[in-house]
Formats: sequence, C-alpha cells, structure tokens
Amino acid sequence: MSRARRPLRVVVAGTAFGRIYLDAVRGDPEAFTLTGILAKGGDYSRRLAERSGVPLFTDAERLPDDTDVLCVVVRSGATGGPGSDIARTALRRGIHVLQEHPVHAGELAGNLRAARDGDAAYAVGTLYPDLAPVRAFLAAAEVLRARGPVRFLDAACNSQVAYPLLDVLGRAAGTLRPWAFRAQPGPDAELAGLTGQPQPFRTLHAVVGGAPVTLRVQNEVHPDDPDNHSDLLHRVALGTDAGVLTLADTHGPVLFNPRLHAPRDTTGRLVLAGPGTERLATPSTVELHPAADSYHDVFAHLWPRAVLAALHRLRAAAADPALRPAAGQWALSVSRCWADLTAQLGLPELIRPPEPPVVPWTDLRDAAASSVTAPAGGQAR
Repeated sequence: MSRARRPLRVVVAGTAFGRIYLDAVRGDPEAFTLTGILAKGGDYSRRLAERSGVPLFTDAERLPDDTDVLCVVVRSGATGGPGSDIARTALRRGIHVLQEHPVHAGELAGNLRAARDGDAAYAVGTLYPDLAPVRAFLAAAEVLRARGPVRFLDAACNSQVAYPLLDVLGRAAGTLRPWAFRAQPGPDAELAGLTGQPQPFRTLHAVVGGAPVTLRVQNEVHPDDPDNHSDLLHRVALGTDAGVLTLADTHGPVLFNPRLHAPRDTTGRLVLAGPGTERLATPSTVELHPAADSYHDVFAHLWPRAVLAALHRLRAAAADPALRPAAGQWALSVSRCWADLTAQLGLPELIRPPEPPVVPWTDLRDAAASSVTAPAGGQAR
C-alpha cells in the first residue's frame, strides 16, 4: 500500500501539550496511526507510552526508518528548548514534521533547509487558526473582504499566544504584508497613581496586511506557571463598512454587528421606521458560531480536532511537494512578524498571582436576569 493511501505512522515528541497531539492522531485511524512517543524517558512518559500501547523513544536518531511523521511538541530555541534540533534530525532523515509554535525565523529557515535536504514536508502548528470558532470567524471575514475593504482590526491577547494571533490577523486581513508595530507609551504618573495595581496591557498601533490595527497585549507571565493567569487568550474585531465581525474569545462565539445606518427625511431627522428602513429590521447582533460548551470540551475535542486539521495539511504536503513552498513562506512571515512585535513589546513582566477565584456563571446569569425584571428606574433588591 502506498504512503498516500495507508495510514501514516506518527511519533509524538513531548508528553505535556503532546497529549493533545496523541488524541488528535487517535482521532482519525484511517489517516494516522500512533507508533511511538519520543521523550526524555521519565516515569510519566514511560507510563504514557505503556497506556498508549506504543514504544518510548529517547533519541530522534533512533526512530524507526518507517516513521512517516514526527510531531515535535517540545519547546524550540525561541523558548529555550531543543525542539528545532529534534525537528531537523527527523527532517534530514526524510520524516515529515509538524512542529508546535513558536519558532524563531532563523530556526525555521534552518528547518526548511533540512526539509528540502530530506525531501520532507515541514509545518509549524499554530493551533488556534484551526479551531472551529476561529475557522468560522475567518470564513466570515473572507465574505466581508469580498464585499469591501477591511477598515480596522482591533485585537487583544496574552503575550504567550501572540504568535498564533498574528497568524489569525494575517488570515483575517487576507495577507500579512505589509506589517509594522509601534508600542504606545504607558500610563503617565497621574493615571498610574489612581490605581493600586499595574496596567496589565501594553497598547500598540500597528498595520497587518495593510489594515489599521489596534493591539493590546497582556505582557505578563507567571514564571512558575506560564500556561495559566492569562486575562484572555484572543479577542479580535474586524471592521468593515458593512459592520463589525467579532471573535469574542478564542473558543467563540463569533458575532456580527451590522452597521447601524438609517436614512434621513427632508427635515434632516433620522427615519426610524416605515418605508426605506428595511435594513433596520436586521438583528443588531447575530451569533454566527457558538462558544465551546466547556473547557473540558476544548481540551477533549476542540484542540485535538485543530491539531488533526494541521496533520491533514501536512499529509497533503507530504503527498504533493508543490504545496510546500507557499506553506513555508507563510510560516516564515508569521515568525518574522512575531519577532517585530516582540521587539516592540519587550520582555514580559513577571507576576505571581494566586489561583483565581471561581465565580459560577449562573450567579452572573441570575444577576443579569434580575436587572431586566426590576422596576423601571431601579435595580431589584
């Protein structure tokens, strides 16, 4: 059976976020089959390999020759890890590689050279553009771009996920180039004195794909718990003459607000009803895609399906080398764009907040419901 027709044999390197990749590979047995885990050899990795029914490898040089794909879910040099070294070792052997972001442009260029030397496909996985709500946002953005120009992008993120945000913004705008970033001054002494806490967000004025961008980045990280304590992951609004398309959160919902526009009568007053106001019959906000049911759903389904989408693109590039140059150039552009952004942001501030409180969403629902049933002119007590 040819490689294009049979399931590709996949080894996953890394057992932290790599667990999402393991679930992704197992999610489509007709296309992929898990054949090993590559890790340092600790107790957790050994037990995970045993539970997965696959061997544990500790050296990329010793992966079986029949390995088709290596998923490198190990930190790259951008974050102080050996991920790119592992990727290049596999690529030179002709093993296709999907590497988790972020990857510095210099490393990425070296990985692409290794891929050419080994006649292998290589891709950087940024995960978030392949999430179902983000795909819905990008599909709607494409429709809006076909009807008129992008007037602005307004975005916010945590610095830990700024790299994939740029991938999303470039796709939303239709292209990354031209891009530029300018960090704005922080609060002055008077403003800073009015609060008892630091300002968590840095504001930048930017251009992505020729579109004006306002970007706010929570440039903070807990040094001992970097995967937690984000005020948000991603939030993006794309403005057009037709209205504003909003990705309210990385995991949805996706909303569209048609622009409010009413005609005027002969006296110059807005016409609020009747003939000629048909466009006012549209909903003021439309949900185009729902939010994820829960974070359990995100980890168990939404993220593995996004990784699986990236694996399928890699499979296509493995079968058709003509697909590889464009994907490589896009990945390089995202990485260079990220380098320009981080140069403006500077190093993140170190924070050590406590574990956040749990506020049941039902409490907020009940408060909101009581506010609209209260007598006019006052709140329910």
